[in-house]
Amino acid sequence: MMTLLKTVRLTGMAALAALALGSGVHATEPASPEKITNFEALNMSNGLAKTPPMGWSSWNGFGVAINEKLVIETIDAMVENGMRDAGYVYVNLDDGWQRYEGSREDHPLEYDPEKFPRGIKYLADYAHERGMKLGIYSGPGKDTCAGYTGSAGHEAEDAAMFASWGIDHLKYDACCSHVNESAEVVRRDFLTMSKALIAEKQDVVYHTCHCGWTNVWEWAGDIGANHWRIGQDISDDFDYPENREQYYFDVLDMIDRGVELGRYAKPGQWNDFDMLIVGLDGKSKTLVGAGASNIEYRTHFSMWAMLASPLLVGSDIRDLDRYTLETLTNKEVIAISQDALGLQAEKVRDDGDHEIYAKELSDGSWAVALLNRNGTTVDMTVSWKRDLGLQWERATVRDLWDHEDKGTYDIPYTVEVIGHEAKILRLSKPAN
Repeated sequence: MMTLLKTVRLTGMAALAALALGSGVHATEPASPEKITNFEALNMSNGLAKTPPMGWSSWNGFGVAINEKLVIETIDAMVENGMRDAGYVYVNLDDGWQRYEGSREDHPLEYDPEKFPRGIKYLADYAHERGMKLGIYSGPGKDTCAGYTGSAGHEAEDAAMFASWGIDHLKYDACCSHVNESAEVVRRDFLTMSKALIAEKQDVVYHTCHCGWTNVWEWAGDIGANHWRIGQDISDDFDYPENREQYYFDVLDMIDRGVELGRYAKPGQWNDFDMLIVGLDGKSKTLVGAGASNIEYRTHFSMWAMLASPLLVGSDIRDLDRYTLETLTNKEVIAISQDALGLQAEKVRDDGDHEIYAKELSDGSWAVALLNRNGTTVDMTVSWKRDLGLQWERATVRDLWDHEDKGTYDIPYTVEVIGHEAKILRLSKPAN
Protein backbone atom coordinates (compact mmCIF):
# COMPACT_ATOMS: atom_id res chain seq x y z
CA MET A 1 0.00 0.00 0.00
CA MET A 2 1.45 3.32 -1.03
CA THR A 3 -1.37 5.68 -0.12
CA LEU A 4 0.26 8.24 2.16
CA LEU A 5 -2.68 9.29 4.28
CA LYS A 6 -0.77 11.95 6.15
CA THR A 7 0.18 13.46 2.76
CA VAL A 8 -3.27 12.91 1.30
CA ARG A 9 -4.84 14.92 4.12
CA LEU A 10 -2.97 17.93 2.80
CA THR A 11 -2.82 17.77 -0.95
CA GLY A 12 -4.03 14.40 -2.23
CA MET A 13 -2.22 11.73 -4.17
CA ALA A 14 -0.73 14.26 -6.60
CA ALA A 15 1.55 15.36 -3.76
CA LEU A 16 3.13 11.94 -3.73
CA ALA A 17 3.58 12.05 -7.48
CA ALA A 18 5.29 15.44 -7.17
CA LEU A 19 7.47 14.13 -4.36
CA ALA A 20 8.52 11.17 -6.44
CA LEU A 21 9.17 13.30 -9.51
CA GLY A 22 11.18 15.79 -7.52
CA SER A 23 13.38 13.05 -6.11
CA GLY A 24 14.14 11.50 -9.47
CA VAL A 25 11.67 8.65 -8.93
CA HIS A 26 8.99 9.01 -11.60
CA ALA A 27 5.50 8.25 -10.38
CA THR A 28 4.85 5.82 -13.22
CA GLU A 29 8.35 4.46 -13.88
CA PRO A 30 10.75 2.58 -11.60
CA ALA A 31 13.93 4.29 -10.51
CA SER A 32 17.13 3.11 -12.13
CA PRO A 33 18.69 0.85 -9.51
CA GLU A 34 22.08 1.80 -8.19
CA LYS A 35 24.74 -0.84 -8.42
CA ILE A 36 24.85 -2.71 -5.15
CA THR A 37 28.37 -3.78 -4.34
CA ASN A 38 28.44 -4.28 -0.57
CA PHE A 39 25.94 -7.15 -0.27
CA GLU A 40 26.96 -10.78 -0.50
CA ALA A 41 24.96 -13.11 -2.73
CA LEU A 42 22.58 -14.19 0.00
CA ASN A 43 20.06 -16.38 -1.78
CA MET A 44 18.03 -16.47 1.44
CA SER A 45 14.80 -18.44 1.65
CA ASN A 46 12.25 -19.17 4.35
CA GLY A 47 10.92 -22.11 2.34
CA LEU A 48 7.37 -20.72 2.28
CA ALA A 49 4.76 -19.69 -0.32
CA LYS A 50 5.56 -22.40 -2.83
CA THR A 51 2.39 -21.25 -4.60
CA PRO A 52 1.11 -17.64 -4.67
CA PRO A 53 -0.52 -16.70 -1.34
CA MET A 54 -4.30 -16.47 -1.32
CA GLY A 55 -6.47 -14.64 1.17
CA TRP A 56 -7.93 -11.27 2.12
CA SER A 57 -6.31 -7.94 2.92
CA SER A 58 -8.06 -5.09 4.68
CA TRP A 59 -6.67 -2.04 2.86
CA ASN A 60 -8.54 -1.80 -0.43
CA GLY A 61 -11.95 -2.05 1.15
CA PHE A 62 -11.48 -0.49 4.57
CA GLY A 63 -8.26 1.51 4.86
CA VAL A 64 -7.49 2.15 8.52
CA ALA A 65 -11.13 1.52 9.58
CA ILE A 66 -10.41 -2.00 10.85
CA ASN A 67 -11.20 -3.71 14.12
CA GLU A 68 -11.64 -7.07 15.82
CA LYS A 69 -15.28 -7.42 14.79
CA LEU A 70 -14.48 -6.94 11.10
CA VAL A 71 -11.67 -9.50 11.18
CA ILE A 72 -13.69 -12.14 13.01
CA GLU A 73 -16.69 -11.66 10.71
CA THR A 74 -14.39 -11.89 7.69
CA ILE A 75 -12.85 -15.15 8.90
CA ASP A 76 -16.30 -16.59 9.59
CA ALA A 77 -17.58 -15.50 6.18
CA MET A 78 -14.63 -17.09 4.37
CA VAL A 79 -15.29 -20.37 6.14
CA GLU A 80 -19.03 -20.27 5.46
CA ASN A 81 -18.96 -19.14 1.81
CA GLY A 82 -16.32 -21.66 0.72
CA MET A 83 -13.43 -19.26 0.18
CA ARG A 84 -11.24 -20.94 2.78
CA ASP A 85 -11.79 -24.32 1.15
CA ALA A 86 -10.99 -22.77 -2.24
CA GLY A 87 -7.55 -21.79 -0.90
CA TYR A 88 -8.01 -18.35 0.66
CA VAL A 89 -6.37 -18.86 4.03
CA TYR A 90 -4.64 -15.56 4.84
CA VAL A 91 -6.52 -12.77 6.60
CA ASN A 92 -4.16 -9.80 6.58
CA LEU A 93 -4.42 -6.65 8.66
CA ASP A 94 -2.99 -3.74 6.70
CA ASP A 95 -2.06 -0.32 8.09
CA GLY A 96 -4.18 1.06 10.93
CA TRP A 97 -3.98 -1.72 13.53
CA GLN A 98 -1.41 0.24 15.55
CA ARG A 99 -2.19 2.25 18.65
CA TYR A 100 -0.15 5.37 17.98
CA GLU A 101 0.19 7.79 15.13
CA GLY A 102 3.61 9.38 14.82
CA SER A 103 7.25 8.37 14.82
CA ARG A 104 8.66 5.25 16.44
CA GLU A 105 11.07 7.61 18.16
CA ASP A 106 8.12 8.92 20.15
CA HIS A 107 5.86 5.84 20.52
CA PRO A 108 6.14 2.08 20.97
CA LEU A 109 4.59 -0.31 18.45
CA GLU A 110 1.41 -1.64 20.08
CA TYR A 111 -2.01 -2.69 18.84
CA ASP A 112 -4.90 -0.30 19.32
CA PRO A 113 -6.79 -1.60 22.39
CA GLU A 114 -10.02 0.09 21.30
CA LYS A 115 -9.99 -1.56 17.86
CA PHE A 116 -8.64 -4.88 19.15
CA PRO A 117 -9.69 -5.26 22.79
CA ARG A 118 -8.57 -8.91 23.01
CA GLY A 119 -5.33 -8.33 21.14
CA ILE A 120 -3.78 -9.62 17.94
CA LYS A 121 -2.87 -13.02 19.36
CA TYR A 122 -6.55 -13.65 19.99
CA LEU A 123 -7.26 -13.07 16.31
CA ALA A 124 -4.36 -15.30 15.22
CA ASP A 125 -5.63 -18.08 17.47
CA TYR A 126 -9.15 -17.58 16.14
CA ALA A 127 -7.88 -17.90 12.57
CA HIS A 128 -5.68 -20.92 13.31
CA GLU A 129 -8.53 -22.77 15.00
CA ARG A 130 -10.46 -22.45 11.74
CA GLY A 131 -7.65 -23.58 9.47
CA MET A 132 -6.64 -20.05 8.46
CA LYS A 133 -3.69 -17.69 8.97
CA LEU A 134 -3.29 -14.10 10.17
CA GLY A 135 -1.13 -11.42 8.60
CA ILE A 136 -0.02 -8.02 9.82
CA TYR A 137 1.55 -4.83 8.47
CA SER A 138 4.56 -2.66 9.28
CA GLY A 139 7.35 -0.85 7.49
CA PRO A 140 11.04 0.02 7.66
CA GLY A 141 10.40 3.69 8.39
CA LYS A 142 9.91 5.39 11.72
CA ASP A 143 6.27 5.70 10.69
CA THR A 144 4.05 3.96 8.13
CA CYS A 145 2.14 5.03 5.05
CA ALA A 146 -0.87 6.00 7.13
CA GLY A 147 1.31 7.76 9.72
CA TYR A 148 1.41 5.09 12.44
CA THR A 149 4.52 3.89 14.24
CA GLY A 150 6.87 1.79 12.08
CA SER A 151 9.65 -0.70 12.75
CA ALA A 152 12.81 1.27 11.92
CA GLY A 153 15.58 0.26 14.33
CA HIS A 154 13.35 -2.26 16.12
CA GLU A 155 13.25 -5.10 13.60
CA ALA A 156 14.34 -7.91 15.92
CA GLU A 157 12.02 -6.67 18.68
CA ASP A 158 9.05 -6.47 16.32
CA ALA A 159 9.75 -9.82 14.67
CA ALA A 160 9.77 -11.43 18.12
CA MET A 161 6.49 -9.72 19.00
CA PHE A 162 4.85 -10.85 15.76
CA ALA A 163 6.06 -14.40 16.39
CA SER A 164 4.65 -14.35 19.94
CA TRP A 165 1.29 -13.35 18.48
CA GLY A 166 1.35 -16.22 15.99
CA ILE A 167 1.55 -14.01 12.88
CA ASP A 168 1.84 -15.89 9.55
CA HIS A 169 2.35 -13.07 7.02
CA LEU A 170 4.07 -9.68 7.16
CA LYS A 171 3.54 -6.92 4.64
CA TYR A 172 6.55 -4.65 5.05
CA ASP A 173 5.85 -1.39 3.25
CA ALA A 174 8.64 1.09 2.48
CA CYS A 175 6.37 3.75 0.87
CA CYS A 176 7.02 7.34 1.96
CA SER A 177 9.84 6.50 4.34
CA HIS A 178 11.99 5.25 1.44
CA VAL A 179 10.62 6.99 -1.66
CA ASN A 180 13.87 8.94 -2.04
CA GLU A 181 16.25 6.16 -1.01
CA SER A 182 18.67 4.25 -3.19
CA ALA A 183 18.26 0.58 -4.03
CA GLU A 184 21.10 -0.19 -1.65
CA VAL A 185 19.37 1.41 1.32
CA VAL A 186 15.98 -0.13 0.52
CA ARG A 187 17.52 -3.57 0.09
CA ARG A 188 19.45 -3.26 3.35
CA ASP A 189 16.36 -2.31 5.34
CA PHE A 190 14.20 -5.08 3.87
CA LEU A 191 17.04 -7.54 4.52
CA THR A 192 17.24 -6.50 8.19
CA MET A 193 13.62 -7.51 8.78
CA SER A 194 14.02 -10.68 6.70
CA LYS A 195 16.87 -11.83 8.93
CA ALA A 196 14.86 -10.98 12.05
CA LEU A 197 11.86 -12.99 10.87
CA ILE A 198 13.95 -16.02 9.93
CA ALA A 199 15.75 -15.89 13.29
CA GLU A 200 12.41 -16.34 15.06
CA LYS A 201 11.92 -19.72 13.34
CA GLN A 202 8.25 -18.85 12.90
CA ASP A 203 6.75 -19.44 9.45
CA VAL A 204 6.04 -15.90 8.27
CA VAL A 205 5.44 -15.21 4.58
CA TYR A 206 7.34 -12.00 3.81
CA HIS A 207 5.92 -9.36 1.45
CA THR A 208 8.33 -6.56 0.55
CA CYS A 209 6.29 -3.64 -0.75
CA HIS A 210 8.14 -0.85 -2.56
CA CYS A 211 5.75 -0.22 -5.47
CA GLY A 212 8.14 -1.46 -8.13
CA TRP A 213 10.71 1.25 -7.47
CA THR A 214 14.44 0.39 -7.41
CA ASN A 215 13.59 -2.65 -9.59
CA VAL A 216 12.73 -4.59 -6.46
CA TRP A 217 12.12 -7.79 -8.46
CA GLU A 218 15.84 -8.01 -9.24
CA TRP A 219 16.88 -8.51 -5.62
CA ALA A 220 13.89 -9.15 -3.34
CA GLY A 221 14.00 -12.91 -3.77
CA ASP A 222 17.66 -13.00 -2.77
CA ILE A 223 16.95 -11.37 0.59
CA GLY A 224 14.17 -13.82 1.46
CA ALA A 225 11.02 -12.07 0.20
CA ASN A 226 8.13 -14.28 -0.91
CA HIS A 227 6.39 -11.61 -2.97
CA TRP A 228 7.06 -8.03 -3.98
CA ARG A 229 5.00 -5.30 -5.60
CA ILE A 230 5.83 -4.66 -9.25
CA GLY A 231 4.01 -1.32 -9.51
CA GLN A 232 2.24 1.44 -7.66
CA ASP A 233 -1.22 1.04 -6.15
CA ILE A 234 -3.96 -0.41 -8.32
CA SER A 235 -7.05 1.72 -8.88
CA ASP A 236 -10.57 0.32 -9.05
CA ASP A 237 -10.53 0.57 -12.86
CA PHE A 238 -10.07 -1.84 -15.74
CA ASP A 239 -8.82 0.68 -18.31
CA TYR A 240 -8.47 4.30 -17.21
CA PRO A 241 -6.66 6.81 -19.48
CA GLU A 242 -3.06 7.24 -18.26
CA ASN A 243 -2.64 7.13 -14.45
CA ARG A 244 -5.20 8.44 -12.01
CA GLU A 245 -3.63 11.30 -10.03
CA GLN A 246 -0.38 10.59 -11.91
CA TYR A 247 0.08 7.53 -9.70
CA TYR A 248 -2.47 4.70 -9.78
CA PHE A 249 -2.33 1.80 -12.25
CA ASP A 250 -5.49 0.20 -13.63
CA VAL A 251 -5.76 -3.53 -14.37
CA LEU A 252 -4.32 -3.29 -17.88
CA ASP A 253 -1.51 -1.02 -16.67
CA MET A 254 -0.52 -3.63 -14.08
CA ILE A 255 -0.51 -6.42 -16.65
CA ASP A 256 1.68 -4.38 -18.99
CA ARG A 257 3.97 -3.42 -16.11
CA GLY A 258 4.71 -6.97 -15.00
CA VAL A 259 4.30 -9.29 -17.96
CA GLU A 260 8.00 -9.10 -18.85
CA LEU A 261 9.13 -9.99 -15.32
CA GLY A 262 8.29 -13.68 -15.43
CA ARG A 263 11.91 -14.79 -15.13
CA TYR A 264 11.94 -13.49 -11.53
CA ALA A 265 8.94 -15.58 -10.46
CA LYS A 266 9.27 -19.12 -9.12
CA PRO A 267 7.91 -21.21 -6.23
CA GLY A 268 8.43 -19.19 -3.07
CA GLN A 269 9.08 -15.92 -4.92
CA TRP A 270 6.33 -14.07 -6.79
CA ASN A 271 5.77 -10.86 -8.69
CA ASP A 272 2.88 -9.15 -6.89
CA PHE A 273 0.52 -7.24 -9.22
CA ASP A 274 -1.26 -5.76 -6.15
CA MET A 275 -4.37 -6.77 -4.28
CA LEU A 276 -7.54 -7.80 -6.11
CA ILE A 277 -10.19 -5.17 -6.74
CA VAL A 278 -12.87 -7.76 -7.57
CA GLY A 279 -16.11 -6.79 -5.88
CA LEU A 280 -15.15 -3.25 -4.83
CA ASP A 281 -17.64 -1.77 -7.33
CA GLY A 282 -16.27 1.74 -6.89
CA LYS A 283 -17.08 1.75 -3.17
CA SER A 284 -13.59 1.51 -1.69
CA LYS A 285 -12.89 3.66 1.35
CA THR A 286 -9.30 4.00 0.17
CA LEU A 287 -8.76 3.49 -3.56
CA VAL A 288 -9.66 5.83 -6.37
CA GLY A 289 -11.65 4.43 -9.28
CA ALA A 290 -15.21 4.16 -10.52
CA GLY A 291 -15.33 0.37 -10.41
CA ALA A 292 -15.45 -2.21 -13.18
CA SER A 293 -18.02 -4.49 -14.76
CA ASN A 294 -18.49 -8.11 -13.73
CA ILE A 295 -16.73 -9.24 -16.92
CA GLU A 296 -13.82 -6.86 -16.28
CA TYR A 297 -13.43 -8.05 -12.68
CA ARG A 298 -13.47 -11.64 -13.92
CA THR A 299 -10.80 -10.82 -16.50
CA HIS A 300 -8.74 -9.15 -13.76
CA PHE A 301 -8.98 -12.27 -11.60
CA SER A 302 -8.17 -14.55 -14.53
CA MET A 303 -5.07 -12.62 -15.50
CA TRP A 304 -3.75 -12.47 -11.92
CA ALA A 305 -4.08 -16.28 -11.86
CA MET A 306 -2.29 -16.59 -15.20
CA LEU A 307 0.50 -14.28 -14.02
CA ALA A 308 0.98 -16.17 -10.73
CA SER A 309 0.32 -13.06 -8.65
CA PRO A 310 -0.85 -13.48 -5.04
CA LEU A 311 -4.65 -13.54 -4.87
CA LEU A 312 -5.49 -11.24 -1.97
CA VAL A 313 -9.09 -10.06 -2.09
CA GLY A 314 -9.70 -6.45 -1.04
CA SER A 315 -13.49 -6.23 -1.02
CA ASP A 316 -15.93 -6.88 1.82
CA ILE A 317 -16.06 -10.67 2.08
CA ARG A 318 -19.18 -10.45 4.24
CA ASP A 319 -21.26 -9.02 1.39
CA LEU A 320 -20.34 -10.74 -1.87
CA ASP A 321 -22.97 -11.25 -4.54
CA ARG A 322 -23.27 -14.65 -6.19
CA TYR A 323 -21.42 -13.70 -9.39
CA THR A 324 -18.45 -12.25 -7.48
CA LEU A 325 -18.23 -15.29 -5.22
CA GLU A 326 -18.32 -17.57 -8.26
CA THR A 327 -15.52 -15.52 -9.80
CA LEU A 328 -13.32 -15.75 -6.72
CA THR A 329 -13.92 -19.46 -6.08
CA ASN A 330 -13.55 -20.89 -9.60
CA LYS A 331 -11.43 -23.91 -8.72
CA GLU A 332 -10.26 -24.46 -12.29
CA VAL A 333 -8.87 -20.94 -12.59
CA ILE A 334 -7.42 -21.10 -9.08
CA ALA A 335 -5.62 -24.31 -10.11
CA ILE A 336 -3.85 -22.26 -12.81
CA SER A 337 -2.66 -19.85 -10.12
CA GLN A 338 -1.62 -22.60 -7.72
CA ASP A 339 0.07 -24.91 -10.22
CA ALA A 340 3.17 -26.53 -8.73
CA LEU A 341 5.40 -25.64 -11.68
CA GLY A 342 5.13 -22.01 -10.57
CA LEU A 343 5.45 -20.30 -13.94
CA GLN A 344 4.20 -16.81 -14.78
CA ALA A 345 2.39 -16.63 -18.11
CA GLU A 346 4.17 -15.00 -21.04
CA LYS A 347 2.57 -12.94 -23.75
CA VAL A 348 3.04 -15.15 -26.81
CA ARG A 349 1.05 -13.09 -29.31
CA ASP A 350 0.16 -9.42 -29.59
CA ASP A 351 -2.30 -8.27 -32.23
CA GLY A 352 -2.82 -4.81 -30.82
CA ASP A 353 -5.87 -4.99 -28.56
CA HIS A 354 -6.01 -8.78 -28.86
CA GLU A 355 -3.36 -10.68 -26.91
CA ILE A 356 -2.58 -14.29 -26.09
CA TYR A 357 -0.86 -15.33 -22.85
CA ALA A 358 0.27 -18.87 -22.07
CA LYS A 359 2.13 -20.97 -19.54
CA GLU A 360 2.94 -24.64 -19.17
CA LEU A 361 1.43 -26.51 -16.22
CA SER A 362 2.90 -29.28 -14.12
CA ASP A 363 0.84 -32.03 -15.79
CA GLY A 364 2.08 -31.07 -19.26
CA SER A 365 -1.05 -29.16 -20.27
CA TRP A 366 -1.04 -25.45 -21.04
CA ALA A 367 -3.09 -22.56 -19.67
CA VAL A 368 -3.98 -19.97 -22.30
CA ALA A 369 -5.64 -16.57 -21.93
CA LEU A 370 -7.22 -14.87 -24.93
CA LEU A 371 -7.43 -11.24 -23.76
CA ASN A 372 -9.61 -8.75 -25.63
CA ARG A 373 -8.54 -5.31 -24.40
CA ASN A 374 -11.01 -3.66 -26.77
CA GLY A 375 -14.69 -3.05 -26.10
CA THR A 376 -15.81 -4.79 -29.28
CA THR A 377 -16.54 -8.51 -29.60
CA VAL A 378 -14.06 -10.36 -31.82
CA ASP A 379 -13.13 -13.87 -32.86
CA MET A 380 -9.75 -14.92 -31.48
CA THR A 381 -7.70 -17.92 -32.55
CA VAL A 382 -4.95 -19.82 -30.75
CA SER A 383 -2.60 -22.22 -32.50
CA TRP A 384 -0.65 -24.54 -30.22
CA LYS A 385 1.98 -24.93 -32.94
CA ARG A 386 2.41 -21.31 -33.99
CA ASP A 387 1.66 -19.51 -30.71
CA LEU A 388 2.92 -22.02 -28.13
CA GLY A 389 5.61 -23.75 -30.17
CA LEU A 390 4.17 -27.23 -29.49
CA GLN A 391 4.48 -30.05 -31.99
CA TRP A 392 1.12 -31.56 -31.10
CA GLU A 393 -0.96 -32.70 -34.04
CA ARG A 394 -4.14 -32.23 -32.01
CA ALA A 395 -5.21 -30.55 -28.79
CA THR A 396 -8.13 -30.96 -26.43
CA VAL A 397 -9.59 -27.62 -25.37
CA ARG A 398 -11.39 -26.90 -22.09
CA ASP A 399 -12.98 -23.53 -21.24
CA LEU A 400 -12.35 -22.87 -17.53
CA TRP A 401 -15.18 -20.36 -17.08
CA ASP A 402 -17.75 -22.45 -18.92
CA HIS A 403 -16.40 -25.55 -17.13
CA GLU A 404 -16.81 -27.32 -20.43
CA ASP A 405 -14.68 -29.42 -22.75
CA LYS A 406 -14.89 -27.84 -26.19
CA GLY A 407 -13.55 -30.84 -28.07
CA THR A 408 -10.35 -32.08 -29.69
CA TYR A 409 -9.03 -30.11 -32.64
CA ASP A 410 -6.48 -30.71 -35.39
CA ILE A 411 -6.75 -27.08 -36.50
CA PRO A 412 -6.29 -23.87 -34.43
CA TYR A 413 -9.11 -23.16 -31.99
CA THR A 414 -11.29 -20.09 -32.60
CA VAL A 415 -13.73 -18.59 -30.12
CA GLU A 416 -15.75 -15.41 -29.76
CA VAL A 417 -14.37 -13.09 -27.04
CA ILE A 418 -16.54 -10.18 -25.93
CA GLY A 419 -15.14 -6.76 -25.06
CA HIS A 420 -12.76 -6.68 -22.06
CA GLU A 421 -13.08 -10.44 -21.60
CA ALA A 422 -10.33 -13.00 -21.16
CA LYS A 423 -11.17 -16.52 -22.28
CA ILE A 424 -9.19 -18.93 -20.11
CA LEU A 425 -8.47 -22.25 -21.76
CA ARG A 426 -6.62 -25.39 -20.80
CA LEU A 427 -5.00 -27.20 -23.75
CA SER A 428 -4.03 -30.85 -23.36
CA LYS A 429 -2.41 -33.35 -25.69
CA PRO A 430 -4.82 -36.21 -26.43
CA ALA A 431 -3.72 -39.68 -25.36
CA ASN A 432 -4.05 -41.00 -28.92
